[in-house]
Amino acid sequence: MTLEEFLATVDTNTPPDNLSPPLHALWIEAKGDWDRAHEIVQNSDTPETAWVHAYLHRKEGDRGNAAYWYRRAGQRPLGDGSFDDEWRTIAAELLMR
Repeated sequence: MTLEEFLATVDTNTPPDNLSPPLHALWIEAKGDWDRAHEIVQNSDTPETAWVHAYLHRKEGDRGNAAYWYRRAGQRPLGDGSFDDEWRTIAAELLMR
C-alpha cells in the first residue's frame, strides 16, 4: 500500500485489513482517537511502535516522555516540525517495511 492509498483510508469508517499495530495506531490517531492509539502502542515493544509512541507523546505535549520513546525507537525527534509531516514520515517508512 502506498502512503497516498493509506491516507485515503483515513476518510473511511474502518481501517484497512491486516495493518501492523503501529500503522493501526497511526490510523486511529488520524481519526482523532489519541487514547485508543496510545493503548495500541503501549502494549507492544518494537522499534516501530516506540516511534509511534514517541510521536503520540510529542503531539500530547509531553516532550520528556516523547524523548524516551524516540530513543527506544532509535529515531531522532523532529523538534518543532509539524505533526502532519511527522505522521506522514512515520507512515511512509512503516508502509515500506
